[in-house]
Amino acid sequence: MPVSDSVTRPDSDTDGDSLPINELFASLQGEGKLAGVPSTFVRTSGCNLRCWFCDSYHTSWEPTHAWMGVDEIVAEVDALAPEHVVVTGGEPLVHQETATLLSELADDYHLTVETNGTLETDAPIDLASISPKLASSTPTPENAPADTDPGVWTDKHESARIDLDALASLVDHADDFQLKFVVTGRDDLPEIESLVEDVRGVTAREVRDSDVLLMPEGQTREALAKTRTDVAELAAEFGYRYTPRLHVDLWNDAPET
Repeated sequence: MPVSDSVTRPDSDTDGDSLPINELFASLQGEGKLAGVPSTFVRTSGCNLRCWFCDSYHTSWEPTHAWMGVDEIVAEVDALAPEHVVVTGGEPLVHQETATLLSELADDYHLTVETNGTLETDAPIDLASISPKLASSTPTPENAPADTDPGVWTDKHESARIDLDALASLVDHADDFQLKFVVTGRDDLPEIESLVEDVRGVTAREVRDSDVLLMPEGQTREALAKTRTDVAELAAEFGYRYTPRLHVDLWNDAPET
């Protein structure tokens, strides 16, 4: 999987706020409006959804992490070069301490938060990278990752994957935003178009077609080769923006990329 399946870092011995961290590294942003920008990634572990195609399997289906103090995380971010920081997961907003981390970093860095759009926050965010989960993401016994049992997650995921109030709050709150959809095929487009219109109906901000990004599903170069052209053609046809997955193109499914 393209997310670390083991973490050798020991848990921090701290009395302050801490977060479960799967990865902390510098690379290039691979997706969205800032694709190609050097960025430091802080990847938290834990998620309130279970997409069958999750590209962060070891932060959701099989969480792997070490507990790090917020001050320790800030120090490691400071030791790296990028001026952009991406707080991602899993779902980073499931942790109350993520807001503390964002507040600590806000004065010195451009902050992107990658979120599934089901949770609200009042923490500082420069770019809310919101990835609402479509019906095609729901796990079933037929599509769940190997050696997993979707169990209650089929119904739990399906009932929780869209929260219009949270989507509106994130769009209204962040300095900038993008609605980034993982697309498995043409059948996803009616739901995307409907959801975009729903968001436009509940947010105070203008949601332009250029704020809507279509991203091909695929965790490996081989998988992306089967989906990227079709999704790019859908973006052109519907007037939305296509986003690559540069990290997959460049490093395949290697962790910390």
